[in-house]
Amino acid sequence: MRIVCAMSGGVDSSVAAALLHEAGHEVIGVHMKLHESSGSEAGHCCGLDDALDARRVADRLKIPFYVMDLQTAFREAVMNDLVSQYAAGMTPNPCVQCNGVLKFHVLLRRAMSLGAEAIATGHYARTEDGRLFAAADKDKDQSYFLHPVSAEALRKSRFPLGGMTKPEVREHARRFGLVTAEKPESMEVCFIPDDDHARFVREALPELDGAGEIVDEAGKVLGRHDGYFRYTLGQRRGLGLGGGPWFVVAIDAATRRVVVGGEDRLLAHEVEVRGANWFQPAAALRGRELLARVRHRGALAPCTLTADDTHPGHARVRLSAPLRAVTPGQSLVVYDGDEVVFGGLVRRASSAAAPA
Repeated sequence: MRIVCAMSGGVDSSVAAALLHEAGHEVIGVHMKLHESSGSEAGHCCGLDDALDARRVADRLKIPFYVMDLQTAFREAVMNDLVSQYAAGMTPNPCVQCNGVLKFHVLLRRAMSLGAEAIATGHYARTEDGRLFAAADKDKDQSYFLHPVSAEALRKSRFPLGGMTKPEVREHARRFGLVTAEKPESMEVCFIPDDDHARFVREALPELDGAGEIVDEAGKVLGRHDGYFRYTLGQRRGLGLGGGPWFVVAIDAATRRVVVGGEDRLLAHEVEVRGANWFQPAAALRGRELLARVRHRGALAPCTLTADDTHPGHARVRLSAPLRAVTPGQSLVVYDGDEVVFGGLVRRASSAAAPA
């Protein structure tokens, strides 16, 4: 089978390509250039050093290698989306947009133009006939990021590392003699190397006046801030308030107010989801006990769900055990055991107690 393998320059994608090549597939290595980066900082990805490492691995395996310039698509699908969501008072997850949307849409389309039958990545996840499952190594599982990928795209995707642990992957890299065998992990938000999303938003939207008041839930002004997009639900540090302890419990972009309250106000018992991608029919999931996750590697909470039949992409998830700081803009992914049954973006969370 001709397979296009996304090669980031890290150990995971390097081993994915090597294993597929060893299995006898015709592998084409592709490095996706997503943004401008020197790539010289430890722990960051997608720079020049990573492209060179990916090429060295391809040379070692004696497979074709190409660099695809996806900077425009990445800027529109990931970077601009991050800025617009923060400006709307939400907290986005750019890794969902990048891993789950961009790579499995643009890369798949381009791979098919090369005559490939499938694409492959170094993600820790498993797939079977268009169904998505968590990886065998739960500490490395990345199925959370892949919930937007269509079943059709999953049928044409290969995840060679889905049944392995990270130490096993590194052992394979050493066995193949790959230069990436001891390469450290990369950070998730590759285009914000200093992890200062507020600076990134300010530079992208210099005209945005984000300054405003910090208020309690009754509307009493407790202080001021210089940008509501600097805050996220559950945040405690950096508020500069006396008394408390105070936690951010809501962000109102329209009034530029940051609302604070007690930690108990962060416990969500019900979550509304939009833009859901269903791997199983919603009707078949009603009334079943499932498991919900709102952060990569976050705790799984027992839940049941009700789909909104008037809006196919909407759903309401009832949590049997509350989750803390369920944040609009983040993803909620629902599992039936190890299988992802649907996922979408958090629209709203309610702290109302679940019925007995």
